[in-house]
Amino acid sequence: MSGAGNRQADRARLQASWKAALADTFEQPFMGALRSFLATEKSQGKVIYPPGPEIFAALDATPLPAVRVVIIGQDPYHGPNQAHGLCFSVRPGVRPPPSLENIFKEVVSDMSDPGVPGGRVDAPRPANGSLLGWARQGVLLLNAVLTVERGRAGAHQNRGWEQFTDRVVELVNAEREHVVFMLWGSYAQKKGQRVDRRRHEVLTAPHPSPLSAHRGFFGCRHFSRANRYLVAHGQPPIDWLATD
Repeated sequence: MSGAGNRQADRARLQASWKAALADTFEQPFMGALRSFLATEKSQGKVIYPPGPEIFAALDATPLPAVRVVIIGQDPYHGPNQAHGLCFSVRPGVRPPPSLENIFKEVVSDMSDPGVPGGRVDAPRPANGSLLGWARQGVLLLNAVLTVERGRAGAHQNRGWEQFTDRVVELVNAEREHVVFMLWGSYAQKKGQRVDRRRHEVLTAPHPSPLSAHRGFFGCRHFSRANRYLVAHGQPPIDWLATD
């Protein structure tokens, strides 16, 4: 397919608000280089996750005017049947990876307080590992890199995705008001360093991976803190116990 055809195909898969906001970004040389790289990888028989129609799933699930919370991951899961375009999320029926299990532990602990917006006594663990229920409420689940090769974590870093998702973060920062950015780990915190703290709420904590969750992710209470901020600015709280 020609470069122009590829651009049209990429934009056609996007939800309308993102399609319009990112139109100029798709014309940038780094996006052409990224398309060429992905085409070459596929021509060599390499398996790429997530499947093509789900690469922009985070944007499709959460239109720009609906964004209220941003969670930033690094790159997609690289095991079979895991990645489906939303950071940290897996499809129903797929065993949640360790980082997602730790996220759920913090959600349950945090939201078991009925005194916080959206809290309830004995909050149940979410029913499955899909975070689509969050995305539909305005939680943009954005990986910094949107594709990966099977079995090779980080294989598609520094190929252009970081520039693309930087632009996504810039658009949320500029176009939205009173958004909560949850930045877990140094990578996400670097990604969000240009967010305007005067207009948005920025919450930072260690990454929820088993290697670092006990160093401050557990007990960070980001979910109740986000809901308090949203309610204080006239928005409904997120139901963090919702799944797909």
